[in-house]
Amino acid sequence: MADHLAPALLEACVVVGASNDKLREVYQTINNNGAPEHLLLEPEVLHVLAPPFVSRPQNESDVVGAHGKRQRSFPRKKREHHPSAASAPSQGGAAEARGGSEDVSVPTDIDLRALPQLCFPGGLQVTNEQKDEQFHFLVFTDVFGNKTHGVVMQCYQQILEGISCFHNEAGSSKFSKLFSAFGFCVISKYPYFNALRDCLSCLLIQLRTCRLSDMEDRVREFAAKLSLVPIPPPGQLHLMFTLRPLTIVLPSREDKDHPAVDLDLHLPFLCLRPQQILQVLSCLLQEQRVVLFSADWARLTLVAESLLLFLQPLSWQQPYVPVLARGMLDFLMAPTAFLMGCHLSHFEEVATETDDLILINIDGGSVSTSCSDTLDLPQIPPAAADYFTQRCQSLQMNFDLHQCHHATCSDINEQRAQRRAWQRNLNHDIQRISLELIVNIFRDVSCHLNYEHRVFNSEEFLKTREPAEQLFYTKVLETHIFHFFLKDRLNKKMDNYARMELSTRTEKQKMKSMVEVARRLTMQEIQARRKSSIMESRLNKRLGMSLPNLGDDQTLSLQRNNLLTGIILSDSALKNPPKPVKVFKLPDFPASLSFHSVQSYYSELIQHLSKAIFSVQNENSSLLARFYYLRGFINTLCLRRLDALSDFQNLYKTDTAIFPTQMVTWLVDSLHRDERQQADQRHELKRLILKVKTENEKPPVEPDDHVKKFKLPRKHLHQDEFVRCVQECGIVNDVATIHRLFDALTEGKPKQVEPELFRLFYTFWKEKDAEAQDVNLPTEVIDNLDNSECVYKLSSCVKTSYGVGKIAMTQKRLFLLSEGRPGYLEITKFRDIQEVKIASAPFLLLRIPSLRIQTSGRPEVFEANLKAETELWNLVVKEMWAGRKMADQHKDPQYMTQALTNALLMDAVMGCLQTHRSIVAASKLAYFDKIKHEEPMMVHETTSETLKHKITPSLDMAEPQTVHVLLYTPGQLTCNGSGIERNPKLWVALSGGKVVVFDAASWSMLQDCIQVGELQLNCMLGLDQEQVWIGSQDSVIYIIDTHSMSCNKQLTEHRHEVTGLTVDTRDQHNSQQTYSCSCDGTILQWDSVSLKVKRQFHLSCDRLSSIQIHDGTLWCCCGDSIVELKKTGTPQRRMPLPDDLQSMPSSFSSFIVIPEQGQLWTGCADSGELCLWHMNNHRHPFKRISLPGSSGVTCMIRVKDQIWVGCCGQNTVGGQCDGQMRSQVLVVNPESHTVTKELHAHSDSIQTLCSAEDRYVLSGSARRDGKIAIWKVE
Repeated sequence: MADHLAPALLEACVVVGASNDKLREVYQTINNNGAPEHLLLEPEVLHVLAPPFVSRPQNESDVVGAHGKRQRSFPRKKREHHPSAASAPSQGGAAEARGGSEDVSVPTDIDLRALPQLCFPGGLQVTNEQKDEQFHFLVFTDVFGNKTHGVVMQCYQQILEGISCFHNEAGSSKFSKLFSAFGFCVISKYPYFNALRDCLSCLLIQLRTCRLSDMEDRVREFAAKLSLVPIPPPGQLHLMFTLRPLTIVLPSREDKDHPAVDLDLHLPFLCLRPQQILQVLSCLLQEQRVVLFSADWARLTLVAESLLLFLQPLSWQQPYVPVLARGMLDFLMAPTAFLMGCHLSHFEEVATETDDLILINIDGGSVSTSCSDTLDLPQIPPAAADYFTQRCQSLQMNFDLHQCHHATCSDINEQRAQRRAWQRNLNHDIQRISLELIVNIFRDVSCHLNYEHRVFNSEEFLKTREPAEQLFYTKVLETHIFHFFLKDRLNKKMDNYARMELSTRTEKQKMKSMVEVARRLTMQEIQARRKSSIMESRLNKRLGMSLPNLGDDQTLSLQRNNLLTGIILSDSALKNPPKPVKVFKLPDFPASLSFHSVQSYYSELIQHLSKAIFSVQNENSSLLARFYYLRGFINTLCLRRLDALSDFQNLYKTDTAIFPTQMVTWLVDSLHRDERQQADQRHELKRLILKVKTENEKPPVEPDDHVKKFKLPRKHLHQDEFVRCVQECGIVNDVATIHRLFDALTEGKPKQVEPELFRLFYTFWKEKDAEAQDVNLPTEVIDNLDNSECVYKLSSCVKTSYGVGKIAMTQKRLFLLSEGRPGYLEITKFRDIQEVKIASAPFLLLRIPSLRIQTSGRPEVFEANLKAETELWNLVVKEMWAGRKMADQHKDPQYMTQALTNALLMDAVMGCLQTHRSIVAASKLAYFDKIKHEEPMMVHETTSETLKHKITPSLDMAEPQTVHVLLYTPGQLTCNGSGIERNPKLWVALSGGKVVVFDAASWSMLQDCIQVGELQLNCMLGLDQEQVWIGSQDSVIYIIDTHSMSCNKQLTEHRHEVTGLTVDTRDQHNSQQTYSCSCDGTILQWDSVSLKVKRQFHLSCDRLSSIQIHDGTLWCCCGDSIVELKKTGTPQRRMPLPDDLQSMPSSFSSFIVIPEQGQLWTGCADSGELCLWHMNNHRHPFKRISLPGSSGVTCMIRVKDQIWVGCCGQNTVGGQCDGQMRSQVLVVNPESHTVTKELHAHSDSIQTLCSAEDRYVLSGSARRDGKIAIWKVE
């Protein structure tokens, strides 16, 4: 059980040194024969202090926490007991020395056999002079990758007559003075290097001043105090405690996936230049065998840990031993990749005896290999590297310069606090810069992932890299470190990397992420690459081709790669300060460490936490969650199980990210019968216990962490298998398109695709892709094209009415690349085409097939003798023309993207089939051209004028999804005084609990999927630009933080499906006026800061589907009535379903209250009319407005002086007409009670409407359409 609890700071405290028997022997030998210059002894574990340090009374034996760790025995050989610091106290968790063998009780994951060597990596010395104390740091890694950390303090004690003692107790002796080293090693699960060094420094002061007889108790008391210190939960809450004379701070982890940072991250920059740091990071990314060297053991671990932090979120997966003792140098012969560190004195030996090692001399500031003095490995891409170097120049890494204008500090703790604050800011800047480096290296990885099938298309990714960078990426892509990074990307992990990658996308990159089409170089990228290659060629000729990269090409590299890799160029990183933190001070440690004193200490700590909770409960929910976590943990240690469960219940709805599931499970399982009865009487605890029990009863589900590389199939593919293969290889993701491709490839054959045919298709697709990538366009041609245009298809050289040349197709136009002196002749833009047809041109006695294109505004007809290519080009041009017309008419660029994909697929089908029926097969992909001939493409003038744009929220998914709810949240120029501009957002709730977020300024996708439960989402509400509340069918209200885009809060007070959310907008600062409702009629009033229920009342009805608040009065939409509630929650007025609708299975679907006119407007799901009611006459509607072409109302909103109504259309057979569901948006004038606009833009029923600041109305439709239409409001 104890492994499930948050541990205390201390795992164990180990004393290491030479045994007294050995010291007596050495003492006598030296005084008889003289002292050698360097005498090294074998260190041993002398003493282990591990919790529990306090024994609970017998009747309360089930103590937990740090007092209940699983332990094992460590046998040590018999030795005499001497009253020295190296001997063991006879209490608590320490070993008690007695005759015979003894067992030391220590945690299971501490290897005491290797520890002595690591505490004295250079050997345990006996000297004839007193030496200063030294510290160094250790990291232990188990076979599962779990790390344990140690801080070692080496001290020297005088040997008196063969028995060790401290120098302050040493008396005069006729023999020469001898000093022996011994060490204290404090071991912790957490990397608190600075804090534990401070703790050992405080212990050192006590050992210097105490009597010899008291030393045992001082060491034990020191360890026992550290075992009382809890670890702060992830977030912005740091813990502080006093260990005389210092005040020590434990910084928290940023989140549960990252370690705490309690070291000085600028140390590598003091030892190595930024270019050398980049070399080392490149070696680590390529998983080389890396060895650090230093004459100072402490530097090895600190520099190694810093380097690994620079790689985050990539996590080192190979052996890691930052300190190698003298007897461990054979580890360097391991054939696998590793990161290790050893003493500088071994540098020459290691360099000559081993091959293929990367040698990093920290003290000398050099990076080399064991076979040469230079490093000949692929380097980090130059643009990212140059930008990192530039960033590093702006770091302020001198504390004295920072402090030179401040007054001198007279208090050491105040001075340390100033240093901590400075170091925290510097660490933040360094982490930000290193994260930018990783983002700039791997930014485009996400563009080559197939999330559904967990495939990374490495071949396509490598094609997008610069030639000089491909060797680096080829090596990195094969590493374990990158493989684990890919797992997180495929799991759509929202970490700092993902947030930075999203926030630093250019508008161009955002728009590219919304387009599913084969990647090609744009004209802008071709120009940038060409300029770069020209300048590079000039430099090479001038400097000599044999010279290595001299680093003179920094500006050129930056120019070359800005467009291709999206290098971040703003200075926002260093202007963005770290989040403010709260420091919570623990009570002073108890004077004695008896059981009752420790319980009193915990009680005092609980009181302090209760005060802290009270002080922040209405201000800061993030801090509130951390205080609940700590109080719950301390209550658990004190066996106050019900109080602990109550704290964790409050934590669960405040921040689920730090909810300790295993600890709560143990608490529930350990409840006594009387405690369980009390818990059942407390509603919230009963529900928490039920949730825990339910989760535990579910069969364990292993997370899907596999990552696949695409492999060509080896067996015949039926349709489902064919869909999977096409999606995996990254050609296209849309299922409907793949079905048409399957029909094309199986034309006239059994309905399965042979593996050889698939290979031919795939190969032809890739060859065409490569051809288009290598198109060598003259600068004169590029100047005539838009920056975003790409060449997707190129004909052979043909005769045309414009001359001889090659016809090139981009996503916007056709143009002729004339032969001879290459030139540009525009044929047509797709939107200007009037007619495309196949004709025949005379050639001698023959008629050659030709393609004719008539363009508006041009009297002449373009004709090209394409010969055998004519039919294919005819299909392609007609599809692109139809796609462009639909895109323009429907204001939906996705139509053009889809048409382009169809055209490229036609080309590949023709290339791989090579039969007389290949053109028939390719024609099956002419989707938009077919629609143009089968259905009228004209959009009504009113619709065309009102429709601004359409977007597809399910673009990254295999099939369209229903848009259930839309929410618009306005932007702001600044956020919390940070000066950060935030654009407005559009929140889209799709099927299966998925939420997609768009930038409402550019309509580009910001967040492709936030998972919010698993069931349908019914309602959304934005609060204070900080939170979005979402009500779900699973009875939970999920709360998304709008800054982190994460869902860490849940409100679970409802028992049934949550159907409505509303807030009283009369007082923007009144957190008391937020309401939610569930389908059973329950209405809850919330405090949106503390997330507590203020009031609850119940409305008796069949189904409560929504609520609104107007002038402080709640209005409720029930199935058979609209109800107005008094402030007490009792019904005041009820508008029943009209008599003629009560006879049919109908119900109210939506309503609008117009208080200034005293009117209520209602719509029914099965009625094609609106009912208008007077509020003072609620028995019958006073007017009905007929909605043309409507069979029912799904949603209504009021925008300015208009009523916008989402309707289902009147259908013929089975609710459909001509294979399409008819739906429309109607705009009604509330004064004249007439329909002023009929808008048609969806091919399935409209599910939701929302307003964007009364400037636009957005409508979302069901899955057959799955699109969002954006309408202008006049």
